[in-house]
Amino acid sequence: NELTRIQRELVRRVSAEILTQLLEALVEDNVLNELEKESILEKNPFRANKARDLFNTVIKKGDQACSKTIHHLRALDSYLCSELRLCSASSCTEGAVEKCQLELKSSLKKRFECVFEGIAKAGSTAFLNQIYTELYITDGGTGEIRGFTDPQKEEYFKKRFRDVDQASRIMNHIKTSRSLHIMCHIPVFCWITATVLEDVLETSEGGELPSTLTEMYIHFLVVQTKLKKVKYDGGAEIDSHWSPENRKTIESLAKLAFHQLQKGNLIFYESDLTECGIDIRAASVYSGVFTQIFKEERGLYQDKVFCFVHLSVQEFLAALYVHLTFINSRINLMEDQPSSLRNFVNWIFSKLNLTRLHQSAVDQALKSPNGHLDLFLRFLLGLSLETNQTLLQGLLPKTGSSSQTNQETVQYIKKKISENVSAEKSINLFHCLNELNDRSLVEEIQQSLSSESFSTDELSPAQWSALGFILLSSDEDLEVFDLKKYNASEEALLRLIPVVKVSNKVQLKDCNLSERSCEALASVLSSLSSKLTEVDLSNNNLQDSGVELLSSGLKSPHCKLETLRLGSCKLSGRTCEVLSSVLSSQSCCLREIDLKNNNLGDSGEKLLTGSNCTLEIFRNFWSDLPPPFRKPDGVRWLKPDSCQLTIDTNTANRELKLSEDNRKVTREKDLQSYPDHPDRFDDWAQLLCSNGLTGCHYWEIEWRGAVFISVSYREIERKGYTDGTVFGWNDWSWSLKCYDKDY
Repeated sequence: NELTRIQRELVRRVSAEILTQLLEALVEDNVLNELEKESILEKNPFRANKARDLFNTVIKKGDQACSKTIHHLRALDSYLCSELRLCSASSCTEGAVEKCQLELKSSLKKRFECVFEGIAKAGSTAFLNQIYTELYITDGGTGEIRGFTDPQKEEYFKKRFRDVDQASRIMNHIKTSRSLHIMCHIPVFCWITATVLEDVLETSEGGELPSTLTEMYIHFLVVQTKLKKVKYDGGAEIDSHWSPENRKTIESLAKLAFHQLQKGNLIFYESDLTECGIDIRAASVYSGVFTQIFKEERGLYQDKVFCFVHLSVQEFLAALYVHLTFINSRINLMEDQPSSLRNFVNWIFSKLNLTRLHQSAVDQALKSPNGHLDLFLRFLLGLSLETNQTLLQGLLPKTGSSSQTNQETVQYIKKKISENVSAEKSINLFHCLNELNDRSLVEEIQQSLSSESFSTDELSPAQWSALGFILLSSDEDLEVFDLKKYNASEEALLRLIPVVKVSNKVQLKDCNLSERSCEALASVLSSLSSKLTEVDLSNNNLQDSGVELLSSGLKSPHCKLETLRLGSCKLSGRTCEVLSSVLSSQSCCLREIDLKNNNLGDSGEKLLTGSNCTLEIFRNFWSDLPPPFRKPDGVRWLKPDSCQLTIDTNTANRELKLSEDNRKVTREKDLQSYPDHPDRFDDWAQLLCSNGLTGCHYWEIEWRGAVFISVSYREIERKGYTDGTVFGWNDWSWSLKCYDKDY
């Protein structure tokens, strides 16, 4: 049932507050009885254990109990239910529309492997910059909810190719071409790759397999056009597949792809097709014939909605249109119109230069705030190579590849890499160099890395970017990224942020970081493609302002961070307020926070150890105590273990002065006028608290000077100067001597 499907995520994400309310609601609804509720609460000290016990109990009771539980969950936490796709059963008009939207979006995601977050009524458009569509070129997560892991990639190709040797050859080829291997995180790209390689292996035995993205998408276009020629036009496989009709079809789709990409549109309507010369009556034929390139979908209110099978296909066709337009008409679609006569003359001459087209495209891609021109740029540059033009012979006029033009483009890209562009942008520029078959910068750094005298202290911005690209493209496991292996500096971290994004754990301890780094890390944590589950920022001068910047990422619904270490970061109680707000967020995954060696104060720490807190582990100063003065491994510092101690006035030695609330002790030269009592320590300046403790507990004490902090059985002797009366010198007491700076 539905509850079983989402049980694991519910256990991980449901808050303690919602859990308590849900228990009460289920008792009132006769799903649970009071005894079952109390058993769940008492047996399980941790939130996750309570949740697991509750849902196991409900599932055992059958479908009706599960249905009631889901009903109450919707009422208590609609956001979480939406995230877990618990569809509403509301029969009202608004509910029906919402359900229709969810179903449509789900269908689009399944068929197009893209995220559509804003599909509204007919006539409206969905803009790339208004919905979540980052391209994540660094790890192949093109705006998708989920992608293939490495084992899933291999499983896909093994199932697609029954021949074991053939499947192995294909996987080895993909791994050697890192750009292909990275993109295979996208399920649709795996399908495109399999389609292409299957055709190449059948038609050109022993031939070279495509090794760049541009080659792969050119082959894909050719394969689909040949399929149309044979299946629908009645032609033979040896016939030319670039008939006038097919050329016109592809050119029209390419024009649509470019104009809609410029506008930032993922979905299109009939009017968009008409503008590009696509006959509305023939649109369904395009959709049916080119089912692998272009799809037609029904939107709300039964209006036709069109979309390319994947955003990368739209970008490839858009690049093809820009290249075709330049070759056929000498028009540079990537450059703005001139504003004066002199500029017009310069503009006319520059438009005849292919290098200028490429430079304009590079500039436009770098200006794009969300990276939606990144793949487009790679395709456009790749189309300039003669080898790729040969593959499209019949559709693309063969102009030849000018080595001078390509070299000028390469130098322009290298110049941009050396400038102050973002780390993500520079990584994509390296992918562009790959499409142009230039690996000089990467080879330069690889040679330096193999040298014993290699040092990152003198790396240029371009070389830092090359290092980041190498790390992302290598076969090395990026489970843990340790900045100190390269350079313990803020500049190094900012240059290697794309590497941080694809790592699971990041070690940044003692790396001279400031709040500037926190802002960059917040961006990573907010990213849909971020894999970070553990970050160590200890021993950096972050201060409260840095944690506040970091909190924006921690509150993001995309943040997966479970462990955060902020020891010795010059933090105060203000940080506890910020983190308390983070923990109250329903999407928060944090389970462990380390704040050792910070001046948090009692009130600050209470915010992070309250009964509503979802933390499983909270580390402060006392967590650093060595055995036997700290809790054993596996015991967690939790609010239920803490205790407030009150002094037993009848045990206080007369040298000790007590505060009015019996919470503070001061040793004085003048004796206090305490009455005689059999429990009082007459000779040693010591006392006991009135609390009698059994089980596991901790408490916190502030002191100045030299003091003994002790635990003792009440049977300890009270009279005389013998070992039996002083804490720590007998078998029924233990003592820790503490000084101002050590113990």
